Amino acid sequence: MARGFRLIFAASLLLMLLDLCRGSTIGVCYGRNADDLPTPDKVAQLVQLHNIKYVRIYDSNIQVLKAFSNTGVELMIGITNSDLLPFSQFQSNADTWLKNSILPYYAATKITYITVGAEVTESPNNVSALVVPAMNNVLAALRKVGLHKKIKVSSTHSLGVLSRSFPPSAGAFNSSHAFFLRPMLEFLAENQSPFMIDIYPYYAYRDSPNNVSLDYALFESSSEVIDPNTGLLYTNMFDAQIDALYFALMALNFRTIKVMVTETGWPSKGSPKESAATPDYAQTYNTNLIRHVINNTGTPAKPGQELDVYVFSLFNENRKPGLESERNWGLFYPDQTSVYSLDFTGKGAAVMTTESNVTSSNGTTWCIASSKASEKDLQNALDWACGPGNVDCTAIQPSQPCYEPDTTISHASYAFNSYYQQNGATDIACSFGGNGVKVDKNPSYDSCLYLTAGSNKTVASNTTAISSTSSSSSTENEVSTWICICLLVTVLSLLLNIGHAW
Repeated sequence: MARGFRLIFAASLLLMLLDLCRGSTIGVCYGRNADDLPTPDKVAQLVQLHNIKYVRIYDSNIQVLKAFSNTGVELMIGITNSDLLPFSQFQSNADTWLKNSILPYYAATKITYITVGAEVTESPNNVSALVVPAMNNVLAALRKVGLHKKIKVSSTHSLGVLSRSFPPSAGAFNSSHAFFLRPMLEFLAENQSPFMIDIYPYYAYRDSPNNVSLDYALFESSSEVIDPNTGLLYTNMFDAQIDALYFALMALNFRTIKVMVTETGWPSKGSPKESAATPDYAQTYNTNLIRHVINNTGTPAKPGQELDVYVFSLFNENRKPGLESERNWGLFYPDQTSVYSLDFTGKGAAVMTTESNVTSSNGTTWCIASSKASEKDLQNALDWACGPGNVDCTAIQPSQPCYEPDTTISHASYAFNSYYQQNGATDIACSFGGNGVKVDKNPSYDSCLYLTAGSNKTVASNTTAISSTSSSSSTENEVSTWICICLLVTVLSLLLNIGHAW
């Protein structure tokens, strides 16, 4: 009996460590409220090219689900507010939706979350009462097919769900939402699902610039804001808003529910009154956000707590109503060129590819495909370079000088180098999601001549590959990884010893 308890304890500890060692993650929201976006297949290629591993969509569009099959990208899908009524009324509606819209594509498409409703407290129609019944029906449908442990069910909220967020320790939920919030929180706690929140420091600054400094909103503040109740020090608004939510949860005695940020970001363009909506500020916010999250910094009230965050949004969406900024939250234009450079790894500073930072090293360098890259990754990167990357790939077509050898790595090397040279020969232009490497030996052969910066140099400030520049944060993450590995090995040894004792 004692061995049995030890086995259960060790197994539980192993599961807990696996969860803890996963670390924080960065995803991107893929909104489609536009009439000029690329096809889902092209979007899936773009996402893979930039090593984006987590994507949120707002419905369960079949074409999108098909496009992301066998990509390894984890999808968060959604049930829209307009569909809450049928999902809440009849279990059969949830069962049919799961059978027809999800199961045919799972598990080739890695669906990990289902959001039931989005920011319902902001909806002009009073649909809040429908959320929890719909969540229960969706969960029941998942349970019937054995997926209730693999796909988590939750709902997203705006920060307006709080009646107070400052100081963070005084965070409290709006009492007018209590009728549906408490049952929802009970659902989340029971099923170990996260509380999903959409957080936008940009709006706090835009609407109250006299009370909120721009640096504080951008993670750039050199001063600290003190919570008078706890003495905790805050250097950015993002952490303060997250902690306000944690304190609101604790005030209702929900201490085990984790927080997930399902939207945050910064617009790159706005109306004349929106002076902070610029590419530079958008780049600064998202770069600092990603680094802050990936470093597993946590918040003052939850130091070291992992936090999964989704950046809004993948594309500018030209059909969104409202101020000019509403249509300009994208990281990419519809033609798949980047609005500004962004390092999704959090390991290096984002670099704008402009004339001012073209490499000036004495020796010429080239960019080729890494021999360690997979065939699939190289093909995706090659397709991107020859398409949205605007590389002239004529030379690697049949009967052309660089067609032979007819291998993906050879063709990718030519395309990678052409992109690299045309975009300033910077480190960031040779990353391709970690699949490109710089060399100082000319890779040209026979009549296949590789470009150099001097022979064909054009700088495109709106196109980027992903930087893989190392920094001190990577060292910290490596240490954390090794600690996790050691703990996991210890627990696995314990499990094996207990098993042998049986």
